[in-house]
Formats: sequence, C-alpha cells, structure tokens
Amino acid sequence: QVQVVESGGGLVQTGGSLRLSCAASGYTYRPYFMACFRQAPGKEREGVAGITRDGSTLLYTDSVKGRFTVSQSDDKNIVYLQMDSMKTEDTAMYYCAEAGIKTLSANQYPYWGQGTQVTVSS
Repeated sequence: QVQVVESGGGLVQTGGSLRLSCAASGYTYRPYFMACFRQAPGKEREGVAGITRDGSTLLYTDSVKGRFTVSQSDDKNIVYLQMDSMKTEDTAMYYCAEAGIKTLSANQYPYWGQGTQVTVSS
C-alpha cells in the first residue's frame, strides 16, 4: 500500500526553524518527484518545494526561496524540508506527496499523507 507519512511539525517563533520529514513506503520504485505542500485555513493547497528522485532538480515557490531547503536521504525514501527564518504566514498544515512529473501543482498528485501542523507565532 502506497503511503507517505509526514512528521516534524510543531510550534515555533518567528525567525525560528523546523525540519519536516516525508517518509514514503509501499513503492516498488519511488516515483519521480516528491514535493511538500501546505494549506492554511480558507486557502488552497500550495506547492512549497520538491525534489526529483536523482536530486538533480529542486523546485521552490517564490515565497520560500532562500529560507527553505529541500533534500532527501541517501536511499531516496525520505525527503526533508528544512524551514529557516520562518514567518507567521508559513503557518499551515503541511503535506507531502509524490508524482511522475516535476510540478508543484497539487492536482497532479494522486496520494496524500495526513499532514503535520506547523504554527509560527509572532
């Protein structure tokens, strides 16, 4: 059974850091691209960052460039999102998902984890 499990969310103050982990399981061969998304109350799900299986391509949404860094474990089964210089507008439920193409468009992702809450306080 395909499964993606997010962990590492929590409460942090403005300017602080968190690291999210996204663990994939159930794949014979991990799909091409894994990405992190977020959804704040009343807003659409937004692609934040993603990485190809070979690590050659990293994508970021403009609002996190220079603050967030996406990486992965050596076996490619865990993706990490290091979030630094956090802002209150980063507050959201964060999700991870995998797709066969390089995109941060949520409608291209068929499977979703349960998400992990990130709250940034001022």
